[in-house]
Amino acid sequence: MVANLLLRLIISHLLTDFVLQPVSWVKDRKEKKIKSVKLIWHALLTAVFAYIFSGLYSCWWLPLVILVSHYLIDVVKSYLPDKFIYFIADQLMHLLVIVIIWLCIYKQWPVITAGISLIVESTRFWILAFGYVSVTWPLGILIGLATTKWRKDLEANKEAQEGLEDAGKWIGICERTLILTFVLTGQYTAIGFLITAKSILRFGDKDKKAEKKTEYILVGTLLSFAASALLGIIISAALKQC
Repeated sequence: MVANLLLRLIISHLLTDFVLQPVSWVKDRKEKKIKSVKLIWHALLTAVFAYIFSGLYSCWWLPLVILVSHYLIDVVKSYLPDKFIYFIADQLMHLLVIVIIWLCIYKQWPVITAGISLIVESTRFWILAFGYVSVTWPLGILIGLATTKWRKDLEANKEAQEGLEDAGKWIGICERTLILTFVLTGQYTAIGFLITAKSILRFGDKDKKAEKKTEYILVGTLLSFAASALLGIIISAALKQC
């Protein structure tokens, strides 16, 4: 039942920060920033919901901490541009406050400390960490170097079409992460579905002028898939030795 409170507080946060916050309140916060009255209302609503959802009605400091922390975090966010990284940082800060409140109420600090120590000392954890870090930027850079010849050929012939900025990089990171996960969990059929889905999307364009680019993307995809699968096999073997 210890985790019950944590879940209730997180659900309360999700409701007030996403479901029950009108768009007009968000616009008012962006325009008026620290002077926004709607921001104060939002922080009050968040505190009230957290207090109700907690069920700890004798714990007077819980809504007060939520109110002050939520207001300050959102004030800082109002001065920052609308970027994915700032959105994630904002939500992590709110969740951190909730976790700290939960730890203080149930005095779970020793359990958390012991859990962190267990993870840090776990060889299996570091093997998995190595695998997932490797399939992101390091493997992406390696594949980029391996396909430099064809990329230069496309650029020289002006056949590289306009695309979303950094989209290819993030697609590659996502697909390699999925491949590694599928291999480690033994879901090899899912790898086949992923390859098929990407092939359909890539070859949907019938423009003959894009043939070289399609072949270049296919080479990069196959290298990405093969490298991720091979890494997954190596990591699986290493985990079995632990």
